[in-house]
Amino acid sequence: MTAVADHTPFPPNQGQAGGAEDTYHGQHRDPGRDRSGRHLAPDGSQRLSVWATAQRTGPVQRRGRYVAESVKHPARMLPAIAAHAIAAYTQPGDLVLDPMCGIGTTLVEAIHAGRDAIGVEYEPRWSNIADANITHAQQQGASGRASVVRGDATRLRSLLPAALTGQVALVVTSPPYGPTVHGLVRPGADGVAKFDNAYNDGTDKGNLAYRDLTGLTDGFAQILSGCAALLRPGGTVVVSARPWRKNGQLVDLPSAVIAVGIRARLIPTERCVALLAAVRDGRLVARPSFFQLQAVRKARTGGTPLHLITHEDVLIFRRPELPPEVADD
Repeated sequence: MTAVADHTPFPPNQGQAGGAEDTYHGQHRDPGRDRSGRHLAPDGSQRLSVWATAQRTGPVQRRGRYVAESVKHPARMLPAIAAHAIAAYTQPGDLVLDPMCGIGTTLVEAIHAGRDAIGVEYEPRWSNIADANITHAQQQGASGRASVVRGDATRLRSLLPAALTGQVALVVTSPPYGPTVHGLVRPGADGVAKFDNAYNDGTDKGNLAYRDLTGLTDGFAQILSGCAALLRPGGTVVVSARPWRKNGQLVDLPSAVIAVGIRARLIPTERCVALLAAVRDGRLVARPSFFQLQAVRKARTGGTPLHLITHEDVLIFRRPELPPEVADD
């Protein structure tokens, strides 16, 4: 695939992604920030820092909008998270980038919303599914254009055309949480079997998911540095991340991502919450995986007061108006 370098504006609200429950439909217009750099709603008020992105379950959000093979990816971003970020931080015709695009969730939501998009994916299996999802979206009438480049996003600037430098309005992505995640389950005679829970079969360690936390953050710093060069001045980076437990200890990935963004010479502007639980009658209705529920029950039985995960941190950065190397001087 080749990268998209030219862009055509689209009418406002053409092909908006998601429903009223999933997406904030106000359009971002500069100057649309307060003095601290936070984005404002069209009426000038501050937007809520809690995104209601799980009013519908993940499978319902994807049903008919994505090809069936999409469920095989071990760590899929909720479409409503990508759609919310795109609606809040871009305008129709803008260019959106996901440097670790997986099955192409960010790209699909962008082109449904009349934006153009480009993604980078390391593993051919997922990039092929991303290509299929883009084709499927276009067959459904998505007005934007998108392309997937196969390669290592830690070398982003060598993968993408120089013509894209300074052209990206928004980066939306999420770092991996390790080589294996909860995946899917299938009940059988011998109990519950886990499947589709790994990025690959373990023979290729090039994926960031196979690095320890230090290696993961170093690699992610390289990726965000490449993104910073591609962003237009004042462009936005949205990273969804959440902590996880390893041997019972909390691994604070969101804080690590903030530090990485600063290393990449990006300015942290907001820390929001994307709900993984539905809001019903003023209460949160959790949507845990089988293994999350099992882990919490086991921990509570053992006296450890764990709780179900009901949100992801959304960490928002801005590229300085001046080029990063000038702003750093």
